[in-house]
Amino acid sequence: MNRRQFVASSSALAIGSLARSSWSRDSPAGAQGSSTSSGQHRVIIDTDPGYDDALALLFAMSSPELKIEAITAVSGNLPIEITLANSLRMVEIAGRTDIPVAGGPKTPLVRQGIFAPEGHGDNGLAGAEFPPPKVKPVDMPAAELIRSVVRKYPGEVTLLPIGPHTNIATALLADPALAGMIRGICMMGGSLSGGNITPAAEFNIYVDPEAARIVFHSGIPITMVGLDVTNRVVLTEEHVRTLEAGHTPVSQGAGKIARAVLEYWRKQGFVSKPILFDEVAVAEFLDPKLLTLEDYYIDVETSGDITAGETVGYSPIHGEDQRWLNPEAPRTGSRDPAYYRPPDIRGSAPSIYRPGSSSFFTKTYKPNAKVAVDVDVERFFRLFIGRLSGKQVAIEV
Repeated sequence: MNRRQFVASSSALAIGSLARSSWSRDSPAGAQGSSTSSGQHRVIIDTDPGYDDALALLFAMSSPELKIEAITAVSGNLPIEITLANSLRMVEIAGRTDIPVAGGPKTPLVRQGIFAPEGHGDNGLAGAEFPPPKVKPVDMPAAELIRSVVRKYPGEVTLLPIGPHTNIATALLADPALAGMIRGICMMGGSLSGGNITPAAEFNIYVDPEAARIVFHSGIPITMVGLDVTNRVVLTEEHVRTLEAGHTPVSQGAGKIARAVLEYWRKQGFVSKPILFDEVAVAEFLDPKLLTLEDYYIDVETSGDITAGETVGYSPIHGEDQRWLNPEAPRTGSRDPAYYRPPDIRGSAPSIYRPGSSSFFTKTYKPNAKVAVDVDVERFFRLFIGRLSGKQVAIEV
């Protein structure tokens, strides 16, 4: 796909999504809605392991609330050959070889691949060694597996993308009706406050910004769990020791990865301890009281040379242009968006050489995502460490 084909196909998809979108502030992508007869929630995890993805997969597979219908590997933290193998290793460690695993393409939609071995090591697991996986991936591309599962259970499946969005965007472009069948998306990606791969962009969005833009404009209910909260969730020596003290294969595997990444980050000279990015998105889906969410209209920068992958958020209650909706609105510091005038959605000034060249999909404010702005860190670790260490930790009420 070249850039002209991308703009044409994604614009058509976005226009269709505006017509059918059922997004509202009361319809987050969390686990509190439709479930199976056993009370589990059907999910597909789209992932690029990566140490944090690997731990997030073990966390998800240790959570009985989830009916994991598929795991789809995407190129991101490492090339697809490594992320697919690591996905297969995690299902073996968790004893969940019943879950189908598929691999995606080698590159993003229209860009060259960008990888992050400096944070994850050459094998994605900070050097922690596990045997080659014995289980094999299913014989279909990741996007086709996503389509197959969603069409089998229309309206029931939530996508949990914790890597770049290449696989999901590929599925949506191939099957435009699919977006209306997906119950929601709870993603790790993006930021309202600056990036981690560039000053503007978070890594997952930066790797394939065109794919991310398709997802944000799909009309699917989205919960965005970005750097604004994940950067506060760091792995410590105490957490690692608790995992190592467990006696299950999951606890031992998680402890081995956690110990390796703690040491790897120290040797690499990182100022911070290892950050648990993807685990927070899984935890948010499980526990709707973990994060504070606010409504935003999110768009993704795809054309900037130094800002590609930036997630730009519009909100009535943030920014320099806040205005009351009417003179009778309360002036007591209310943060209810209903009292504020919707912001204008602005892009760059039109080019004098290419009039009408902007690819903006809308100028009218309508929230398309719930964005995490705060996290209960202690509550997260009670659930995350508890589940991985083999304890039957219930969701707090």
